[in-house]
Amino acid sequence: MRRGMILLLQVVIALALAGSLVVQAMIIPAVWRDLEGEALWGRIALVSIAALGVLTMQVFAVCVWLLLTRVRRGAIFQPSSFRYVDVIIGAIAGAAALAFLLAALLAPGEVAPGVVALIAGAGLVLAGFALLVVVMKALLRQAIEREDEARTLRDELGEVI
Repeated sequence: MRRGMILLLQVVIALALAGSLVVQAMIIPAVWRDLEGEALWGRIALVSIAALGVLTMQVFAVCVWLLLTRVRRGAIFQPSSFRYVDVIIGAIAGAAALAFLLAALLAPGEVAPGVVALIAGAGLVLAGFALLVVVMKALLRQAIEREDEARTLRDELGEVI
């Protein structure tokens, strides 16, 4: 991966993280104030889901940043990369669970069924992304194994020569 592409991705991640901080500092409190007339449990649930959703995105972004740093250094094919991938899977799965929870909370209310279905569909898509990252993790594991095999063969060839 070219250094320019990595830098571009890091700029995008930095902008997304900056935007998420704005959401945490300004928009989530504004949503809390806008829900003033609603039941307290609903208010707490909706704002908590929103805050946790932003947090899952931030965790995802930081882990991707750290993986990009490893790519730039040529150190991505190491077993220590798996911890970041595992956290990414957890963050995406957590976001999917939050979407399903939000859909379940909105279903019995006065929210249109289509909106509830869209939110549940978003949860399904997020769950699919988590599964996709699981597949990518398996590919990373295979690449690491091949890298180790190649290193061993190069070392053996070096001894023979």
